[in-house]
Amino acid sequence: MKQAIFIYNPHSGRGRIERNCAAIVELFRRHGFAIEPLPIDFSQNPFEGREAIDLAVVAGGDGTVNFVINRMKEKGLDIALGVIPAGTANDFALAIGMDRDPLKAAEQIASGEEIAVDCGRVNDIYFINIFSFGLFTTTSQRTPDQLKHRWGKLAYIVEGLKELKRMHKIPLAIEADGRRFSLDTLIALIFNGETAGGFRLARRSSLQDGHFECLLLEKRNFLHASWTMLRYLFGGNPKTIHHLHVRELTIHAAVQEPTDVDGQRGASFPLTVRCLEKALRIRCHRDHTTNP
Repeated sequence: MKQAIFIYNPHSGRGRIERNCAAIVELFRRHGFAIEPLPIDFSQNPFEGREAIDLAVVAGGDGTVNFVINRMKEKGLDIALGVIPAGTANDFALAIGMDRDPLKAAEQIASGEEIAVDCGRVNDIYFINIFSFGLFTTTSQRTPDQLKHRWGKLAYIVEGLKELKRMHKIPLAIEADGRRFSLDTLIALIFNGETAGGFRLARRSSLQDGHFECLLLEKRNFLHASWTMLRYLFGGNPKTIHHLHVRELTIHAAVQEPTDVDGQRGASFPLTVRCLEKALRIRCHRDHTTNP
């Protein structure tokens, strides 16, 4: 019998995961998994003493998945992962085709197959969906958990509006796959995944191509920047948004700007960002394929 753990946040999905915990565990047992339910403790490594398991099922948003992957990598483990979307943002789970219903997602994992997907690493921190810095990009870190649980994505919008008064340029020196250039930017988004907050911003991104899709918004005045972002969201291709499709970046900044990985505190400058091709084993629906 295969060994598995089910890592979940009792508060995820406004308590929906905890209410379905027994049913999810029973579902995996029917599929031949000896599974241990494990409420998440962010002060502990959930793989401590469980290094030989075959599968780790995670119920939560991108930040929870990020936490689990980093703890796994810290111990040098290569364990298959399953993701049940249960957070405010579930960009990675939706990119791999997971159902929003926790029992249906559990069935997809238990009866599914493994695929290999890319993983990002910035300095010594891993990420599965997005690494970012600049305007709005640390909003998730600043938004209180109680507001996320009460208001959902609206909480991010409210908190994000507060950041407008802190808007400033970030002078960067960048090397992208050997090409060097400088840029004053407002926002830098480095996608391993496809979406951020449910918006499909990385139009050419794939979780299986060994590359990042990077968007850099050039610094102009506030009105120009706002109009540029709106044009891009509605399908435009403004010249002040610079696109990169790369495997590796090194980034130096004239200021020590806060960064974000999957909604959590990120690495400090200078930055080395690498795409680790097909470095994660993900168990999901057998018919799922990521975008080419």
